[in-house]
Amino acid sequence: MDILVAFFDTLFSQLQKPTLSFLIGGFVIAACGSRLEIPDPVYRFIVVVLLLKIGIGAGIEIRSASLSEIALPSILAIVLGVVIVLLGRVTLAQLPGVTKIDAVATSGLFGAVSASTLAAAMIIMEQEGAEFEAWVPALYPFMDIAALLTAIVLAKLLLGKSSGRRRESSLGQIVKESLQGSALSALLLGLALGLLARPEPVYQSFYEPLFRGLLSILMLIMGMEAYQRFGELRRVAHMYAIYGLLAPLVHGIMGLGVGYLVHQVTGFSSGGAVLLAVMAASSSDISGPPTLRAAIPQANPSTYIGASTSLGTPVALLSIPLFMAIAEWLFAL
Repeated sequence: MDILVAFFDTLFSQLQKPTLSFLIGGFVIAACGSRLEIPDPVYRFIVVVLLLKIGIGAGIEIRSASLSEIALPSILAIVLGVVIVLLGRVTLAQLPGVTKIDAVATSGLFGAVSASTLAAAMIIMEQEGAEFEAWVPALYPFMDIAALLTAIVLAKLLLGKSSGRRRESSLGQIVKESLQGSALSALLLGLALGLLARPEPVYQSFYEPLFRGLLSILMLIMGMEAYQRFGELRRVAHMYAIYGLLAPLVHGIMGLGVGYLVHQVTGFSSGGAVLLAVMAASSSDISGPPTLRAAIPQANPSTYIGASTSLGTPVALLSIPLFMAIAEWLFAL
């Protein structure tokens, strides 16, 4: 009972703060027929700046972190990305009206990571004074690439087009395209700069002050897009709606469990476990859709993009206070 009270108390307070209020505001004005538009180049610029900031901050912190702290979370982030896709393969794919190819693509997108949701979680936790290891966002590419690769390999196996040589070539191409995508490129560039350079002056004077303001605009865009995607979701089986509502919660709890396991071994913080849960709960909104469209053209984008953007992302964002409350209870045991 106490955990429910803590959740609703935290949720109510978060709804009044910029991150979630801008998301809800975007959803509401889109539902009211507003013609407000944010140009796509502006959206892409915001995403690049946010990912550079996250990557640089993580790289700076990794410089002072030990390999023993990072190794286990990195390995488990890969495992988590793979398991989420496999779980979708044996659950969503078995539901009536759901094709196996569409189920694999959907679970691949839900196994990958949303950079904007991760950024939102970091802001919310900072506002609440929750501490976490600054290198945790660097786990993003481990989980993201693992999930996308797993989904694409499963899809090729289902389509019967994967000989051993072709599969090896496809995997290499998929990894290359994923790393060259704007999202992972920006994150990895920031990570490298934070590790190898000394970007603290520009980080403190440019990226840090802009972070919250740009994130609020990103949340507004995502709120408007979430409403617009409802039309796509209505055209596909209602089973995707069930998956979109439940998967972020299940995956987030799995992420918390992994975070707690790492805590028992290395002393991983509860805040770090929450961020790991958010990464697991989120579904890719930047790198995932174009990667899956190119690699699995047989899958229907309305299913995996509609379920992710209109339901998965809002549920993941609104579940952040729940993950924080559960982590507070779990780590106090």
